[in-house]
Amino acid sequence: MVLLSLVSSSLTVLGTDPANIAAAGEVGSAHSLRDLVVRPDPDGGVRATATLLFPGGPALIHSILAEYRKWPELFETQMRVAQVEQLDGRVLTDIYISHALLPGEQRLLCESQVLPGGGLVTDLKGGDFTRYHREWKLEPAGDGTQTRAEFDLLVEVKTIVPDWLVAVAMERELTAHFRLVREKALDLIMKER
Repeated sequence: MVLLSLVSSSLTVLGTDPANIAAAGEVGSAHSLRDLVVRPDPDGGVRATATLLFPGGPALIHSILAEYRKWPELFETQMRVAQVEQLDGRVLTDIYISHALLPGEQRLLCESQVLPGGGLVTDLKGGDFTRYHREWKLEPAGDGTQTRAEFDLLVEVKTIVPDWLVAVAMERELTAHFRLVREKALDLIMKER
């Protein structure tokens, strides 16, 4: 009964409203080089991949992604950063996420580091997740005023919510995330002018 209630309320939250569906496709169709694909992973959890084109060079996009205390601004899902600690080229972040699919807050303790060649990799260190691995590989595109971003995310949360439902929610949330990163990049570019 609890699961049925979760599924029902989740579908409402996930945007069965046509306006939400249109907004979800906005960034994916207009600015992706390889569409966002989100699906359950055979080993459990959900994997998401995409290749995106952002305005601004890789240094600008990296600066947005590496502004750890401001991560909540890049997501529509409610979250708070409890702690950010720098350790020898690595950054430990302690984040609490409130999600409509899950009761209470979920803790995500992770470590991020810069990838050789450009980008950022973030791995699970503890909390309420079974697996978490995210990579942003960044490289210049066009005349260097754009960034080609390869995105790969693997998430498994300790929950009874089925992976297919997590995948539906994740697709919507990542589409919004990509839009917010793009908007932040455009805002920074306009401020530089």
